[in-house]
Amino acid sequence: MPRGPRLLIDDACYHVYIRGNHKQSIFKETQDYENYLLRLKKYKSKYGFMLYGYCLMPTHPHLAGEIKNSKDLSLFMHDLNRSYTAFFNAKYKQVGYLWQGRFNSRVITKDRYLIDCINYIELNPVRAGLVNSPIEYPYSSYKERVFGVDKKYSMLDDMLI
Repeated sequence: MPRGPRLLIDDACYHVYIRGNHKQSIFKETQDYENYLLRLKKYKSKYGFMLYGYCLMPTHPHLAGEIKNSKDLSLFMHDLNRSYTAFFNAKYKQVGYLWQGRFNSRVITKDRYLIDCINYIELNPVRAGLVNSPIEYPYSSYKERVFGVDKKYSMLDDMLI
């Protein structure tokens, strides 16, 4: 059964995520995570995606952010996912799909729910048993958001709630 149309609202916040095809690992080495973060930084700037939180799990990324023009959300995710797929397939000598279908997006209100959503995203590695504390996980926005740690990939935007 086909999916219905995506709910798109201008100037809205979204929780965006997409899983690797067949739940495969899409980030296998440090270089993979770093490459995705560089691409995320590039395309968030290109499309004006205001990034408030993220976490790259081995099988899927989570993003929380806001976009002025709702139609740009699909373009942003298309370019980000397509370019990372090209990198991944070339590196691992694979062909075909990396992602399991289209990305998922949920509109989130810019209030306490946005903060709760970002906390949910950043606690994923703890719930998955990868680390004991979110501060230990290097591929999330937790350190930058909570402690203001200037990281190599510093890219969070200020939230105006």
